[in-house]
Amino acid sequence: MNALLTAWAALRVTGLNLFRAMNTEPLPWHGGRARPERFRTSFALVHNEDGDEACIGCKMCEKICPSQIITVVPGGRAPSPNTGKPRGTAKDFVLDMNACIHCELCVQVCPEDAILMLRVPETPGYTREDLVLTMDKLYKNEPLEKSWGTGARLVGMQEAGQPKPAPKPAPAAKAAPSEAAPPSPEAGS
Repeated sequence: MNALLTAWAALRVTGLNLFRAMNTEPLPWHGGRARPERFRTSFALVHNEDGDEACIGCKMCEKICPSQIITVVPGGRAPSPNTGKPRGTAKDFVLDMNACIHCELCVQVCPEDAILMLRVPETPGYTREDLVLTMDKLYKNEPLEKSWGTGARLVGMQEAGQPKPAPKPAPAAKAAPSEAAPPSPEAGS
């Protein structure tokens, strides 16, 4: 009898909720939900104003990454095809999104603003290889909507918010031993 009452109570709850209005938000890829200003998901490599690949292969993003998911293979110095000036190049750049914590440190440390985060949601991957961003995939992401933060802008904000250090006091001039006053006779008595 107890089991019948429990089943009836469950059916009653189901019946009451069956025709209620839906109160959940739509999924982000179905639209209808505004994204916050600092929303960021994936990465892109960009070209500089001369049309060259902005990444110079300095490996600073690889060194600062706490998850150690970035691998950069420097290509050495080569003349730019657009300007003719020698500049650093990257032979290969791989970013593994499987373990990325989206800390944005790689964006902040890049001296050339070559790597940026995107505001566009990433399409779901069905294998782990789909989440490994190679250099080609990163450059294909360049035309997508970028996050507002670049390395130069983020560092500038940090510097603007930091108080200026107080100037160090000038060292006091010490009197030379020959100019020092002799001890008074009263001090010793």
